Amino acid sequence: MTDQANSVGSGAGSAIRVLLADDEEMIRHGIRLILRHTDGIGVVGEAVNGAEAVRLAAEHRPDVVLLDIRMPVLDGLAAIEPLIALDPRPQVVMLTTFGDEENVTRALRAGATGFLLKDEGAQELIRAVRAAAAGDAVLSPGVTGTVIRRMLSGGGTAAPESRVVGLTGREREVLVMLGEGISNPEIGRRLGIGVGTVKSHVRSILEKTGCGSRVQAGLLAHQAGLMG
Repeated sequence: MTDQANSVGSGAGSAIRVLLADDEEMIRHGIRLILRHTDGIGVVGEAVNGAEAVRLAAEHRPDVVLLDIRMPVLDGLAAIEPLIALDPRPQVVMLTTFGDEENVTRALRAGATGFLLKDEGAQELIRAVRAAAAGDAVLSPGVTGTVIRRMLSGGGTAAPESRVVGLTGREREVLVMLGEGISNPEIGRRLGIGVGTVKSHVRSILEKTGCGSRVQAGLLAHQAGLMG
């Protein structure tokens, strides 16, 4: 097991705190090298299985957890629930490869912020970490269409229309924009409100609809027929 931390950049105190969880040393090494040389991002710990990831997340309080799906002891899917139950709650981004769409679908339904393909480039990795830290969804374009189609056809425990009944008019506007994959700053610009207010609306939407993440909420907008 490993528990190493490093600060990045001159403003390490305000850096995005990232925890890596992958049983492949080369994967962790590559991600660490990329993030180590990126201003505003710091790796605060590394785990080789899901159980260690949960322990280190409770200890280091990361903003973002990059979590492999297949790991020994406790796999990434099983680690999502205890991770997002932490206070403060980290944003969980799953690491996957082509062909893992079913597992990624399960991860999104469990409350993960999104997923990132392991063969993405350095800039995409950095963008994904920053987007996740800001509360935005992270969906690699390589398999996004397949995953969304699968989730939209998967059904749910309650009729989608009934889950949005309690939303205010403004919350419905925000929900539609989540369905369009729009970031919080852009939602704020379109509605003429601050990012903090957008985040409050998103939290309220998640609570009222029972969604575990903004990804789930965006998909609910499609399922409930709110997308035009």
